[in-house]
Amino acid sequence: MGISKHPSIVTMPKIERPYPSILSFLSRRFPAIPRDVWEKRILEGKVIDEKTGPLTLQTEYTPLGRIFYFREVAAEPLIPFVEKILYLDDEILVACKPHFLPVTPGGRYVEECLLNRLRRRTGIEDLAPLHRIDRETAGIVLFSVNKKSRGLYGTLFMNGRVEKTYHALSACAPLQEADSWKVENRIERGEPWFRMRTVSGETNARSAINLVEVKGTLARFTLHPLTGKTHQLRLHMGGLGFGILNDRYYPELQDERDDDFEIPLQLIAHKLCFKDPLSNRTREFESERTLLW
Repeated sequence: MGISKHPSIVTMPKIERPYPSILSFLSRRFPAIPRDVWEKRILEGKVIDEKTGPLTLQTEYTPLGRIFYFREVAAEPLIPFVEKILYLDDEILVACKPHFLPVTPGGRYVEECLLNRLRRRTGIEDLAPLHRIDRETAGIVLFSVNKKSRGLYGTLFMNGRVEKTYHALSACAPLQEADSWKVENRIERGEPWFRMRTVSGETNARSAINLVEVKGTLARFTLHPLTGKTHQLRLHMGGLGFGILNDRYYPELQDERDDDFEIPLQLIAHKLCFKDPLSNRTREFESERTLLW
């Protein structure tokens, strides 16, 4: 049994009355975890309120209240690739994440995630990721080291003041004359729960996509996400007909299977560029990872 040493946090959203029980809320919020598992965790005192301590089955739902819990997995897969620390000072840590490794605990992964690996390597318990990239994606991830300055760096991402560049390969080479595209649409959670979809409505996802080179049946792209929705680049590339090589979710969901470490998703978070809110200097960090080109 793998049990996280650090709590995960979920916030109870504002909803209309009647409020659900804590057990019902957690069961619906995390459908991959059976209801009886949540009930057992609550009865064992493993689900905690930020003010009063362990919750009970009778604890009332509190809108905007936070619940702390510790992830548990029966058998945690090992990811046979190593992350690299590119930069570290008193404010930030910049790491290059390998394919297949999640940024934070989730699903079958507790200690096998970038955050907990870096905590063990550096001894910095207060590390916190300032953004996320998919488990299947490799590349640059920026962490906050100092709680006091964390909000300043987090605001850069919230306000779209971080320039992000990705590299991708597609097995679908463009047939048309165009070599650049601006994609704008609305992305929401779809079915199954881990897959996103585009829907009608107000735009919340924007990407700039540029064709770099075509070699046989393969095409190489640079991608610039102008917003940060989950799976945004994978959806936008698939929507243009340029599904990213080795993508198991888009444009079509493939059958579930174990990871094949020989065929990683051909998507790399190559570069982050931003103006440091403390020094006012332009900071730029690049991944050394390359595509199978």
